[in-house]
Amino acid sequence: MDWKKTLGFTDRLKTIQSLTAAYQQGSSSDAFTEAQIQARKLESEAYEQAVSKEEYDLLCQKAVDAAETIASTSLETEVEDDTTGNVPDEASASGESIGHYRDCIPHFDGLHSAIYKSKSQDGTLVALKITIPHLLEPPHDAHREAQLLRESASKHVIPLLETFELDGGRFVMAFPYKKYDFEALLRRGSLSASQTRSILRNMFSALSSIHEKGIIHRDIKPANILLDSPAGPAYLADFGIAWREKSIEAEPADKKITDVGTTCYRPPEVLFGYNGYGAALDLWAAGCVVAEAIAVDHKQLFDAGPVGSDLSLIQSIFTTLGTPDEEGWPETAHLPDWGKIEFYKYPAKNWDEILQGSSSNVRDLVSKLVRYESGQRLSAVEALRHPYLSS
Repeated sequence: MDWKKTLGFTDRLKTIQSLTAAYQQGSSSDAFTEAQIQARKLESEAYEQAVSKEEYDLLCQKAVDAAETIASTSLETEVEDDTTGNVPDEASASGESIGHYRDCIPHFDGLHSAIYKSKSQDGTLVALKITIPHLLEPPHDAHREAQLLRESASKHVIPLLETFELDGGRFVMAFPYKKYDFEALLRRGSLSASQTRSILRNMFSALSSIHEKGIIHRDIKPANILLDSPAGPAYLADFGIAWREKSIEAEPADKKITDVGTTCYRPPEVLFGYNGYGAALDLWAAGCVVAEAIAVDHKQLFDAGPVGSDLSLIQSIFTTLGTPDEEGWPETAHLPDWGKIEFYKYPAKNWDEILQGSSSNVRDLVSKLVRYESGQRLSAVEALRHPYLSS
């Protein structure tokens, strides 16, 4: 049977969409149109030249890989501002006073803190994070967060400008205000391929720096990567549950809290109760961030279900990477909760299926980070040397 007869319109359209995403170097409509024209041309050439479905897939994959080398600096864009980026004009602001900051406007009210926007005396925009330390439950600790932020000071970690206390036991940390976070930019489809790669490179640079100091962030996710603009630079933020041995109120190294991380970015070792985890916990989460960032639809790699349950997340990991056994995951010998439930034996999917339409380089990077055996995951330094990030 002619292989072309088995390749439907929908299959070819998906290929064109993948190629378009790979070749789009900016978020403007002109850049998208140009990328789509290029994608259709390359797909058509592959369709005409190939003598088999395998050769067609190979030619299309080569085109996706080639997209990584295309320069896009001239097409870097600034996304249209919205209410998350609006900062009141100093003359019209009517917010409250917080310490020596005036006209502070509520920006975000979270479970463990409240964020206000304001300006310093020299007019610089700042974000004020207010907590009540004695009301925080472990692993959250505001004073430890400030301590580890000071120790983490580096090019791609959010700077801590100052701290001070208010009446009522409130503790305030002041940071430079950043207009965007990585998650919001991904959801808008506002980033070019080169911008995405630059942000990911900045993330691993921050991780390399803090891991060298013995600090584990424990909550790596796109929302905790902040930027002034899509062009960067990017900064790792929110050290509210970060850990370093013998830091303020830190758990013992072999008795760390396992209820850390955010839903779908949590690694399997903590899902099975291992409290002696190390920096590799951050690298699993970072691999999930990379996968989400380069996916055509920016879908999260794993799904924790509507209520974010551990069992739903475990099933999602197993159906994607395959159900592990003791031979393939020796670390299970140290997992307190391993073996308490018998799971269906799901086969592992190939990474070219999991991250369909992405380049070979980025698939390879994710596959070396998102691994069951934590000791086999790339370090942040090794990730920075990977061809996807170093080219």
